[in-house]
Amino acid sequence: MKTLLVNGSPHEKGCTYTALNAVAEALQENGIEADFFHIGHKPLSGCIACKTCVSTGRCAIDDKVNEFLSLAGEYDGFVFGTPVHWAGASGALTSFLDRVFYADFCGNGGKRFYLKPAAAVMSARRAGTTATWDQVNKYFGLLQMPIINSRYWGMVHGSKPEDVKKDLEGMQVMRVLGRNMAYFLKCQEAGKKAGVPLPETEPAIFTNFIRD
Repeated sequence: MKTLLVNGSPHEKGCTYTALNAVAEALQENGIEADFFHIGHKPLSGCIACKTCVSTGRCAIDDKVNEFLSLAGEYDGFVFGTPVHWAGASGALTSFLDRVFYADFCGNGGKRFYLKPAAAVMSARRAGTTATWDQVNKYFGLLQMPIINSRYWGMVHGSKPEDVKKDLEGMQVMRVLGRNMAYFLKCQEAGKKAGVPLPETEPAIFTNFIRD
């Protein structure tokens, strides 16, 4: 079983990576592979509503989004990490998530992520973490991804990686998150081996709130 940890910070080995790495170590200690995906520091456009992904399952803008989409189907679980910018996820990660999940939902029926567990990790100097946690988790809810929690919201605090390591509670939250993700994945695997079927599905129904 494999997990992919997405680093939504422009800094590849900064505070967000420090938190994600603690999750990765806990996953690996519990027999789950953990790979990293850094979205980088080049500008990432938001969705331009061209609807190309409806027919292709990929984004018309060929950048880190399509690179991630080409890999995502291979993984069983995901952890998305972001620094807190203005009490929200980084602009780059927000654009990345908008396009990733829209492309998969509209062009692939959400199949890349269906019932795969996901978690959100936030890194902040001080505040804005809970608003960011709410923001990122909404993506998982729309794609029917079970949300993995820890013993507290998935956040760490510090201005530098060495500060994050001193946030003893935050680092413990990351370890517990990794263990909980590993446990859930093992339960899913056990269910498959026992012949537990996936839930019955229905065709999607889309309605507007305005009626004639």
